[in-house]
Amino acid sequence: MSASQPGGAGDRAKPDGTGGRPNPVGGARRPRRASGIAKRLGEVVLVLIGLFWLTPTIGLAIASFRPASASNSSGWWTVFTAPGQLTLDNYEKLFGNERIVSSLWNTVLITVPSTVLVVVLGSMAAYAFAWIEFPGRDWLFLVVVALIVVPVQVALIPDAEIFGKVGLFGSIPGVVLFHVAFGLPFAIFLLRNFFAGIPRELLEAARIDGGGEAVIFRRVIMPLGWPAIASLAIFQFLWVWNDLLVALVFANPDSAPITYAIREQTRSFSSNIDVIAPGAFLSMVIPLAVFFAFQRYFVQGVMAGSVK
Repeated sequence: MSASQPGGAGDRAKPDGTGGRPNPVGGARRPRRASGIAKRLGEVVLVLIGLFWLTPTIGLAIASFRPASASNSSGWWTVFTAPGQLTLDNYEKLFGNERIVSSLWNTVLITVPSTVLVVVLGSMAAYAFAWIEFPGRDWLFLVVVALIVVPVQVALIPDAEIFGKVGLFGSIPGVVLFHVAFGLPFAIFLLRNFFAGIPRELLEAARIDGGGEAVIFRRVIMPLGWPAIASLAIFQFLWVWNDLLVALVFANPDSAPITYAIREQTRSFSSNIDVIAPGAFLSMVIPLAVFFAFQRYFVQGVMAGSVK
């Protein structure tokens, strides 16, 4: 019997049980298994990187619950072998420190108006640049974009002189005004590009229904632009909350934010780490809470325009 006939040597089963024929199922399973292993390995690597990145934050959080004597004699990692050293006394001292509490309130009074004004004024200006025709619009927008590259340090001394003449130097309104002035160019640039991507038909339909520019801005632009607006609010909030340079120049001790107060405490670091650690951790937790609260909108704003 020839090898080509049924039952011949050519049809004899191979040791792998495939009968000499290719096994497409097994061949597809191996690449799929390899991709699954690569995915698991990638997830492990990302988790390790995240833990490494969070190590300073975890250390600061633990240090904020350790007494000064323990912090001066050993590292924060010793808490894993001696958890009894954790205490809430540091936070009692923190909230009993009038200077820290006042500076934390000043930070809120600086950050919230700076964020709200930048978002509101930036949204209105961005809508005008995107959808309202007026002479010199494109050239004026180029000027606004050019202001983004102006360093903050360049304007510190001139603005300090101007604020001193008008009576704003050393006050919370002066700090707010400086943050708003330097936050608006980026806000207008970001929101204008997002608003320009809104379909023109929606605006024309609103105008046909009798809606004016204010109505279109409030009922069409703002709801559709909320992801970008939320992203801008997060950026502005974090920049202002964590600022130290502007506070050092424009704020006095009575109007200084918490970053300024913590810096003043570091002059005698060895004696009051029990105040610095919880103060620094508290100043970091609040913006983190704001970020995670608006994380969904932040991701939508960042990804807006990347896909159709």
